[in-house]
Amino acid sequence: MASMRDIKRRRSSIQSTQQITKAMKLVSTVKLQKARSRAEAANPYFNYMYHTVSSMLSKSGNQNHPYLTGGNSSKKAVVVITSNRGLAGGYNSNVVKLITGSSFAKEDLEIYAVGGKGVEALSRRGYHIAMDASTIIDAPTYMDAVVLCEKVLKAFENGEIGEIYLAYTHFKNTVSQEAKLMKLLPVEIEPEEDAADSNVLMNYEPNEEEALNLIIPKYVTSLFYGAMVEAVASENGARMQAMDSATSNAEDLISDLSLKYNRARQGSITQELTEIIAGANAIS
Repeated sequence: MASMRDIKRRRSSIQSTQQITKAMKLVSTVKLQKARSRAEAANPYFNYMYHTVSSMLSKSGNQNHPYLTGGNSSKKAVVVITSNRGLAGGYNSNVVKLITGSSFAKEDLEIYAVGGKGVEALSRRGYHIAMDASTIIDAPTYMDAVVLCEKVLKAFENGEIGEIYLAYTHFKNTVSQEAKLMKLLPVEIEPEEDAADSNVLMNYEPNEEEALNLIIPKYVTSLFYGAMVEAVASENGARMQAMDSATSNAEDLISDLSLKYNRARQGSITQELTEIIAGANAIS
């Protein structure tokens, strides 16, 4: 059995850790409020942009456009959005598993990493990191998404990659987040539910090719920005939950150690009394 000093030292250490987890939970809660409002505001635009562009392209007469057909390269670019910090439960590992658990060949992937944890995990597993954009995830802006989009699309247009994917965490609510892998380019055309509507021609001004060259980059940029905003909210939600669980676990450990300490202290007092009585009886 551990000595009273060891139990007391361990209990003191856990109490210190509990204070840290409480503070981290409070910080994450405050950050989550702001990030949540941004995510909820951006989410409708994020979803409508994706479905509207898919619907529009299903009516396009130019099905040979490179944004629809892709390149000849077997390489695939995956924009992976994680965090720069840990202590967020399975938040980062769930995104990484989308890549490591996929059917994609490792040598065919070019990783555009937004977040240091994604860089660490994927480079350690032998994936090629084409771009490390870890700094932008702390406070992502639309211009950050523009810069990222330009780099990825340039590689796509130059034939260096043939497909573009996005791996991020979708923010459902404070206690629920879902890791997702989306294909962005070539655009996957969704089947129209209304057959009559699918026959409606789409008119472009000045012409279809120029319109697509303008719309698709904005579409990709919007999805990048929406994913980063949702990822920030998801990270803080996951960290808040993880710190809440850690605080509760620490409370259970402290209670258990306090019980052991009191038992050890009671045993020590009983032993001392027994020794005193035994000594008194021996003298008499």
